[in-house]
Formats: sequence, C-alpha cells, structure tokens
Amino acid sequence: MSSRAETVAMDKTAKKTRQSLWKKQIASILRLEVRKNFTGKRSILIYLLAMLPVLIMAALVSVNADDIRENFAEASIIFANLYEGMILRTVVFFGCAWIFMNLFRGEVVDRSLHYYFLSPVKREVLVAGKYISGLVTSLILFVTMTALAVFFIYLPLGYSGAMSHLFDGPGMSQVLTYLSITVLACIGYGAAFLVIGLFFRNPIIPAIILYGWEFINFLLPPFLKKLSIIHYLHSLTPVPIPEGPFAIVAEPTSAWLTVPGLILVTIAVLVMASVRIRRMEIKYGGD
Repeated sequence: MSSRAETVAMDKTAKKTRQSLWKKQIASILRLEVRKNFTGKRSILIYLLAMLPVLIMAALVSVNADDIRENFAEASIIFANLYEGMILRTVVFFGCAWIFMNLFRGEVVDRSLHYYFLSPVKREVLVAGKYISGLVTSLILFVTMTALAVFFIYLPLGYSGAMSHLFDGPGMSQVLTYLSITVLACIGYGAAFLVIGLFFRNPIIPAIILYGWEFINFLLPPFLKKLSIIHYLHSLTPVPIPEGPFAIVAEPTSAWLTVPGLILVTIAVLVMASVRIRRMEIKYGGD
C-alpha cells in the first residue's frame, strides 16, 4: 500500500515537473517568435496592412467631420459596413493568413525549422508556443488598429460628445463588441491558417479557397453558413447591417454559442495541428 502511494506521489511530481518545463518552453518560444514576428523581414507587410484602415478612416473623417457630427447614427452604420468589409474580411483575414501561415511554412522556406525539431521540445509544445506568438502579434496589431479606427469615427464629436455617447448611450457597448469581434477573428482565423501552413506545401491556394468560402457566405443556405467563421463574427456585429438583396437570410447565432463554439473549434484545429506535426518530416529540397 505504501509502495503504491509512493508511486502515485512520484507520478504526480513528475507530471508537475513536465508541465512546468512545458510552460517554460512555451514562454521561451513565445518570446523568440513574437520578436521575430514584429522585427522579421516579413513584418513590413503586416504593418502596412494594419495601417491601411486607420489611414482610410482618418481621411474619411477629415473630409466628412461635419456630417459625422450632425448625423452620428448614420455614421455608425457606415462604420459598421467599413468594419466588416475592410477591417474584418480584408485586413484581419489576410493579416492572420500572413502571420500564422508563416509560423511554420516560413521556417521551411528559410530552412530553419530543423533547429526546433532538433531541440528537446515536444512538437505539441512547439505548436502551442507558435500559435500563442501569432495570436499575441495579431491581437496587438489588429485590436490596436480597430481601436484607432473607432477613435477616428468619434473624433468629430469632440471630447464631451464622445464621452456622452460612450457612457450615456450605446457607444461603449459597441466599441467593446467591435474589439471582441476582432479578438475572436484572430483566434479563429489564426488556428485555421496555422493548420493550412502545416498541411499544405503551397498554402496560397487553400487560403484563397477559404477566402472565397467566407466571401460567398451571404449566398449560402443557413446550414452551410454555419460552416464558416464570418457567419459567427457577423452575428455579433453591434450595428446590424444588411448582407445585400441576394443574401439568403439566416438566424444569427447568439454570443452564448458563438464565443465558446469558436474557442472549441480552435482547440480542435490545434489538436489536428499537433497530430500533423508529430508526423512531419522536413524536406527542404521540395520547397
């Protein structure tokens, strides 16, 4: 009995030691990859992409400041369309594609992935560390971009007008919802593109197919709409916007299902990535 208790205690200690080691390894990978994501040669495109909506919003506001101030309700609808069409469907989508597909595919192209594979790091830990690094990078860039875009739409109201709309009206709820949608988009698209980068030697084609699927979502029947990420993000939009005269109407999915649903799907996709990377062999000659 005593021997069995000692064995159980030793197993628990060993498990805690492994978990502590994995956490330290993930933290190390995270630091290395985040620095690479922000300062590497591929980071310039991401900066330019993230700046684009901010510059467009600044230009629109500078030209239409009086109209925004006089009819802020209509300006909020216009912003909702710009947010979904430009920020969500374009900048966040392609930004996440660039960041997350390059986490592994970029290493293969640079012929540096073998350094990770030769180190004493479990490949599942490597997937977790790289995904978190991509998520941190995308959240910093795209949440900041969303916040700046919101700042510019509120700028014509002045300080008192903006504070009044934020705290005495629906403003704060809308702003937090936009930021939350951006976070969920980074989580969902990030996992999808990480897997694409792992499974496909040329990830551009599946990325274009995914974009096409997300783009035509408004034309799909309700049961197919729910097989896309944009459907759930669109369901959370704080200012409802029509999908067009040819859209097939579907009931929006509630936030209580959308948020945990996207997180569970993301976890499932990362498990797929972990299974894939266990069997992955490096063949630089074919890339």
